[in-house]
Amino acid sequence: MLSLPGLNLVSQPVEPQNAPISTATRTQDLVANTEYRFEVGFSRKLTVKLQSGTAEFFGTELAPSTTYTFQGTKGAIFTWHGCRLDIGGDVESDYVAEETPMISVANLHFALENLRDRSVASGSVEMGPRVLVVGPENSGKTSLVRMLTSYAVKTGRQPMVVNLDPRQGMLSVPGSFSAAAYSSIVDIEEGWGSSPISGPSPTPVKMPLVYHYGLKDPEEGRVFKPLVTRMALAVTSRLEEDMLSKQAGFIIDSSGAISQGKNGVYDNIEHIVSEFSVNVLITLGSERLYSDLVRKFSSRPSTDPSESVAVIRLDKSGGCVDRTEDYMKSLRQAQVKAYFFGTGDDSLAPSSQTADFADLAIFTLKNIDDSTKDNDSTTDEYGLAVDPPLYEKLSTPTQALQNSLLAITTAGPAEGSGAGIRDASLRGYVYVIEVDEGRKKMRLLSPQPGRVPSNALVLGRWPEVVEGLVG
Repeated sequence: MLSLPGLNLVSQPVEPQNAPISTATRTQDLVANTEYRFEVGFSRKLTVKLQSGTAEFFGTELAPSTTYTFQGTKGAIFTWHGCRLDIGGDVESDYVAEETPMISVANLHFALENLRDRSVASGSVEMGPRVLVVGPENSGKTSLVRMLTSYAVKTGRQPMVVNLDPRQGMLSVPGSFSAAAYSSIVDIEEGWGSSPISGPSPTPVKMPLVYHYGLKDPEEGRVFKPLVTRMALAVTSRLEEDMLSKQAGFIIDSSGAISQGKNGVYDNIEHIVSEFSVNVLITLGSERLYSDLVRKFSSRPSTDPSESVAVIRLDKSGGCVDRTEDYMKSLRQAQVKAYFFGTGDDSLAPSSQTADFADLAIFTLKNIDDSTKDNDSTTDEYGLAVDPPLYEKLSTPTQALQNSLLAITTAGPAEGSGAGIRDASLRGYVYVIEVDEGRKKMRLLSPQPGRVPSNALVLGRWPEVVEGLVG
């Protein structure tokens, strides 16, 4: 993907900290329909200022004579009519590209606008386009979602954006699913924006709906499909109460893992399409994936035209680059750090507190083998099938909890160890600074002051521990 959406990035760098930082600035002229592509690491900074003309960063227009700072970013600045940029700082690489996918993206946006206009043509507001973007890793899915969202907002729409990729967060930390309606522009430096679940902010915030997944890939465990069903129910229910967002529809970003179908079988894609009633399926970066999905959904019988699924293929942008695991780890840690401490001038002041382990109800997702042994044999006293427990409660604190994130759910501590915890939305996250096994106490970092609620807390297996968050 080209952009790094979500929270702004401040983290320990991948490259050496003594990398030279250039203070010289240079002028870059772009002719119409070209883009300036760049990669800048976590220990370096790139500054860009629009001197003349017009330009946009993944759909969001650059303001004239405003300096934008990028760090830990792989991005592209595109111009429709030509522009001149002042560029400063240091980059790993940068170049001007003459071949871009922007014409195709613009055509797709106008096609979605036609669907939105038709949703109110009958006099009563019907659901607007229901879009799912799929493709391999590093094919530009999140960049496309961001551009389509920005264009929709600029035309006065309020689309809902749904993130089903646990590898990177949107208005939350990695390892979570989230959804939010967008009525204001997607910020150039901040990405998707700020979230009130991480503390007060001087900038406008989005009210996200967040669920904890806690795993790296959708193929793990027995949580992905039920959680997608829960998200679909919550999103469609919220849209029924918001006519503007209902007309604009929603755009779903997905994990590259669900596009690795085996023998043409894409269970998780089919599940998302079914639960969200997707009617526009966009594929990126894989002709085989496009061919398989066209074959699958074009042959599906449907008596209602509104239930048909249009499969569209877009070419992968030449600016999409593979991101190393070290880079992605730094990105995840940067998002976690920004969740608690904020970024730049919009810094937060998290609070530290000590809690007795006995006052905390911490649950962990059971190992896959443990949770699937008795899948078909678990019954209640009436002989009815009962789902085996998904979670188990921790009885004693261990050092393994240190440097981990705990998701604060809306479920009560006695909710049980199954769907009640899995289906509960989140109030936020706390970070485990220290564990005292002898005294059975834990020191926690919270983005907001006050005692940790007595709700069920969930320890996920993703993202990995973040060491050194608190000195």
